[in-house]
Amino acid sequence: MNRVFKTRHFGRWVRKVGLSDRALCQAVEEMIRGLIDADLGGGVVKKRIGLAGRGKRGGARTLIATNKGDRWFFVFGFEKNERANISSEELGALQGVAADLLARTASQLGEATEDGSLQEICHDHQT
Repeated sequence: MNRVFKTRHFGRWVRKVGLSDRALCQAVEEMIRGLIDADLGGGVVKKRIGLAGRGKRGGARTLIATNKGDRWFFVFGFEKNERANISSEELGALQGVAADLLARTASQLGEATEDGSLQEICHDHQT
């Protein structure tokens, strides 16, 4: 069963740039089919997602913590016109976040969705 989440921080950023949960779920569907833009190591992958009127090349870059199987966590995003990439320090921090998220049990994920630190955005029939 695929489970797709976004962190509270990522959720605020998504609202600012206008990305929908549907677009995020479609991005996961693409990644499941192998369409990952970059594997940054440590359970972190990069995926471009188009923004309205700008397409993928000029759109958003999202960083996802994943086991490339049944768990996908959108943890960080930026627009291409804001920055070119993340620093090695930021990547290290994101890899630490990925390790934490991927190690969580189903009950811990449930607690995180209840307290609002994670929001589950896709359900099995969508991915």
